[in-house]
Formats: sequence, C-alpha cells, structure tokens
Amino acid sequence: MRALWTEQRKLEIWLEIETLACEAMAELGTIPKEDAVTIRQKAAFEIEKVREIEKRTNHDVIAFLENVATHVGPASRWIHQGLTSSDLLDTTLAVQMDAASGILLDDLKQLREAIAKRAIEHKFTPMIGRSHGIHAEPISFGLKMALMFDEFGRGIERLEQMRERIRVGKVSGAVGTHAHLDPRVEKFVCEKLGLQPAALSTQIIQRDRHAEFMTVLALIASSIDRWATEFRHLQRTEVLEVEEYFAAGQKGSSAMPHKRNPITGERLCGIARVIRGNAVAALENVALWHERDISHSSVERIILPDSTTLVDYMLVELRKLVEGLQVYPENMKRNMEITGGLYASQSALLMLTEKGLERKDAYEAVQRAAMKTWKEGGNFADNLAAEPTVAEHLSKDDIVSACAPDRHFRFVDEKFRAVGLEK
Repeated sequence: MRALWTEQRKLEIWLEIETLACEAMAELGTIPKEDAVTIRQKAAFEIEKVREIEKRTNHDVIAFLENVATHVGPASRWIHQGLTSSDLLDTTLAVQMDAASGILLDDLKQLREAIAKRAIEHKFTPMIGRSHGIHAEPISFGLKMALMFDEFGRGIERLEQMRERIRVGKVSGAVGTHAHLDPRVEKFVCEKLGLQPAALSTQIIQRDRHAEFMTVLALIASSIDRWATEFRHLQRTEVLEVEEYFAAGQKGSSAMPHKRNPITGERLCGIARVIRGNAVAALENVALWHERDISHSSVERIILPDSTTLVDYMLVELRKLVEGLQVYPENMKRNMEITGGLYASQSALLMLTEKGLERKDAYEAVQRAAMKTWKEGGNFADNLAAEPTVAEHLSKDDIVSACAPDRHFRFVDEKFRAVGLEK
C-alpha cells in the first residue's frame, strides 16, 4: 500500500498520463506521430531534479514538466498541450484510489476467511448474550463470529460499489470545457488507465467522490473498532471468555509482570478515531470555490495515503487477532451460570402466557422469582417453582423445559446459511 503513495509512483503515473495524451493527439492528427513516439521512448524524470526545480517554480507540475523536457528534447513542446495540472493530479488520484481499493478488498476477503473459520469452529459453543453489558439470553460464540462475518461482507459491498465511483479521470483542461483538448483524448487516456472519463468536470473531479471514499474507509474502520472493542471486553479479567494471543517472551507491563493486555484491540480502536477524523476532513473538501480552489489539495496529500495505509494495516492486524484468538468455552459456560439461570426469564414468561395467564400477571410473577434470584441467590428454576402463580400454571417438567438453553440454538444452522457461511 505504501508504494502506491510514494513520490516516485505519483510521478510515474503523471508521466504515463502525459504520454498517453500525446499518443491520443497523434492518433487524431493534432500532433506529429513521430513526436509521440519520441515522447514514449525518451520521457523520463528524476525526483531530485524535480524537487530542485520546484524550489524555484513553487509549482510541482511545472517542475516535473521542465525535468521531463530535458529528456525528450524538441518534441516535449507537445507535452501538457491543452492540459491543466489537475488533469494529472486528479486522474492520478483515481488510479491510486482504485489500486488501494483492490488491496483493501483483498484484505477484507482474507479477514472474512479467518472469521468464517472461527465461526464454524465455535458454531455451537454456548455463551451468554449481553445487552447494556448485562446478561440477556444465551447465544453461541459462532453466532457472534457469524455476525462479524456478515458485517465485513457489507464492507466489501460498499468498497466495491465505491470503487466504481472513484475510478473516474479527467483530461479536460483548465475549467473542464475541453476548450483546447478533444474529449476523445480524455477517453483514450482514461481507458488506457482503467478509468471512466468524467461525464462532466470543472478543473477537478468533484470532491463528493473522494468524501464518499473516505466515509467508506471510516465505516470499515468503525467496524474494526466495534469488534476490537468486543474482544477487549471479553478479555476483561472478570469475563475472560476470549484473549488475544500472548507470545512467549511478550511483556504486558513495565511495572506488573502478570499483565496480559489487549494491546492490538486497543491500537485498532485508537486508529479508527484517526480514520473517522480524516473522513470529516474529506467532507469539508466538498465545498470548493467555483470551478476549483486549492484548499482540498493539502488535505488529500495527508488523508488519502494515511487512511488507506492505516486501514490496510488495521485489516491485517484484525485478521491476525482473529486467527490467534484464544477462546475459553469453560469460562463462557461459567459466566452463563453465574446468575443461576436468569437467562430463562423470557422463556418462562412466554410459557405462562401460552398456558393462558395474562401477560402482565405472568411478567410480574416471573420478575418476582427473578428478583429473588438476584438478591438472595439460588437457582432461578427453583425460585420459579416456589412462586405460587407460576406453580399454578407450570409443572416441574414445564419449568425444566423453559430453563433449558437448547431452545436458543434451534436456528443457528439457518442463520449460518443466511449470512453465507454454509449452504
């Protein structure tokens, strides 16, 4: 990913755009074909010389063109004929964002493969589900991972759709009117670069495209943040249902030798804040003056290389975290039971209403048994049986059935098929 955003790679794309434009003009007969051949054969640049010239010109594109001209000779008069700087800058950005999207899509697909493996491995590993951070009803760890698998599938869909909207170049001149450049030149250049020519542009490609690209990256980063946060909570000492892999010789604290901290998850959560902030900056770039000002340029030189590189890193690190995640089913079982079976309260409530009890009365009866379990301990099933209203409507076998966790796993297979994990 970093290689896409180097100065070397940027100038290589600039040179290709200029060369392709000359070849298109030669085909149209507006410049001599032999000059286009000379440009293709001789055009080159040296980064250090471009930088040296830029100190004088204070303009990066002019510095680049001057350096290229020293290699090409007289035929260089046709280079940049009818073009403006943004024809290079924005078309190059499109090439870079397209290539970056390809890398990120590969990352996402590899991450999903790792998630799928863990989901299938723990398809029926029971654990407590939590809402508001409080025990709710049982789920399986496999279902939790299947949900993660599904979420990053949407990330792939968004990025694939967005990729088409940023795969757009422009070679249309100073304000986009093609006043000095046939639109066929733009079409030729863009097709050779794997881009679509903009239907209409000003001096630039409109920045709603770049902002959408950045918001997609921010959504992906936020999904990473969401799951890193999940694993961090599940690693808390009091919970310890999963744990980041801790290598031999690894240290968790300079002060406390016992520490095993979720440092990868914490790092990912922190970086996600940077990506979301960069997305806000991209949204600020949408509103530019008239046919273009330059206020977006300095921002994009930071946020596009940084954000694509960071999201690439985040996806790789999350994949490694998932692959190495230590899962503790025995702790999941232990945590499920610490409330004495309170997770069965809804099952008991519904069974009572099915037996003919009004919902309000059923709710209050079950809640009384639940609150007794909360405050005095014991087993929820026993406290249910001791509740007169419950005892009037449910047999002991009914209560055992209501408190059995199996009902919560009846549709796991169906849900796995729904998210594409199994056929």
